[in-house]
Amino acid sequence: MSATSYAVSAKARAKYGKFLTDKDYANILACQSVAEVMVYLKSHTHFAPVLSEVNERDVHRGRLELLLRQYLFNEFDMLCRYDSNVSTGFSRYVVEKTEVEQIVRFLILLNANSTEKFIFQFPAFLSKHTEIDVNRLANAQDYSEFLDALQKTTYYDILKIFKPDEKGQLPVSEIENTLYAHVFKHMLELIRKKTKGSERQELLTMFRTINDYNIFSRILRLKKYYKLPPNVIKSSILLDNCSLSPKLIDRMCEADSSAEVFKIMQSTGSGRLIGKIGYNYAGDISPRVQYKVAKKNIRFSSNPSVVMVSFMFLSETELMNVISLIEGIRYQLDPKIIQSLIIR
Repeated sequence: MSATSYAVSAKARAKYGKFLTDKDYANILACQSVAEVMVYLKSHTHFAPVLSEVNERDVHRGRLELLLRQYLFNEFDMLCRYDSNVSTGFSRYVVEKTEVEQIVRFLILLNANSTEKFIFQFPAFLSKHTEIDVNRLANAQDYSEFLDALQKTTYYDILKIFKPDEKGQLPVSEIENTLYAHVFKHMLELIRKKTKGSERQELLTMFRTINDYNIFSRILRLKKYYKLPPNVIKSSILLDNCSLSPKLIDRMCEADSSAEVFKIMQSTGSGRLIGKIGYNYAGDISPRVQYKVAKKNIRFSSNPSVVMVSFMFLSETELMNVISLIEGIRYQLDPKIIQSLIIR
């Protein structure tokens, strides 16, 4: 391992050591307003630099979230600069995930005829890293104009196969699933091309485990909340790049109950994690598994790329926690409910 690689691992772990503690979460949970949360984040946490110029009396929840997302992006981008072997691909992975988030957000607004809201919550930092024509996208009034804005990107060929239905509505969930599968495929191609040995195995195991749970959560959600038939559920799942066999996925899709889906998943190698996490709903399972896997790897892996990706996942989880706290406090939810949303 090179000195540079050692530096990547050391810096990632040092940054992780500055993450919010249980005491920080308790103190934020005790805040009575978003402004109080802001004061605490500025005074006592590693988010202070990005918030130093913001006046807590005038802070808007949407702006605060954008600032925190920019901070997370910059932290990971800076870390990637220390090792060029695979870091360029990892940095691109972060950009692609952010691009997909914005594409999906735009389509949701397009379905609601509210695209004028898009630009106000667009992360400005992404403009320097994306090939998407942001101005054309923000001004798109229909799906055709939306596609034109993405014509020079890799997403165009994926998105052009979708069309609005007779009511003008787009299948946003299906589009989202397809786009994330595309990003995931790129990541695995990078891993296979740039890594070898234990490093490759650790990375593939991490991503496949996370994808296994994405598939499991999606089956559970579509079955439990939408009551969809097995063939429709299976058609909405992209089965590449997972360790679950097609036969086992068929069994989960055809299961008569959520309990049976759980039982089938727990019979798999990756499914053993279900009993080791706490969760509140189907969509909560996958991010909690991702957190648990990343937390283990950042502590014990000797491979710098594994530590780097683990840091990325843990950073995303921390940001999600902070946003959950801000939203909960903003809407004055019961502290116990807010607490249940925190992934630790």
